[in-house]
Formats: sequence, C-alpha cells, structure tokens
Amino acid sequence: MKAIPELAPISELRLRQSEILSRLSEGPVVLTQRGRAAVVLVDPDYWNQIVEELDDLRDAVDAIEALEAYKRDPSTARPWKEIRAELTDEGLLDG
Repeated sequence: MKAIPELAPISELRLRQSEILSRLSEGPVVLTQRGRAAVVLVDPDYWNQIVEELDDLRDAVDAIEALEAYKRDPSTARPWKEIRAELTDEGLLDG
C-alpha cells in the first residue's frame, strides 16, 4: 500500500469512475472538493482488515485495563463462571 494516498478531485469520479475504483487495490483514494479532502475511498477487504485490527486492539486494551484493575484490587475480579457465560452468550466461547 502506498504511504501517501492518491488524490482525485471529486468532480472526476463521474468521468473516471472505473479508473479511480480500480486503483483502490493499491491503497485509499482521497477525493477532494475545492482542493480539500472530502472523502476517502477504500477497498472493502482493506476496510474489513482495519475493522478487525481495531477490534483486536480494543480487546487488547480491555484486557490490559482489566489486568491493571486486578493488580490494584484483586477482590474486584469477576468470577470465571460469569465471564464464561458472557463469552458463550456472545458466541466467543463454545459452551
């Protein structure tokens, strides 16, 4: 993926739609309006990758925060049965 996204005037999207969309496999395309960024187009696979990575990072932050809370006061830890039931309900753990 390119380090610097490609820029294209939004007015050219109608004229060069196929060309602009085909370049999404190389990286995001920033559409500009009056010389300023107006919208960013990304390939759906890339978008899904970003969303998955963001979810993983949020989970990691939650785990770190839970560990830090436990270190401060172990009595605040939730029972494993409660956590397991919640994870099972969310489909994240087999019952």
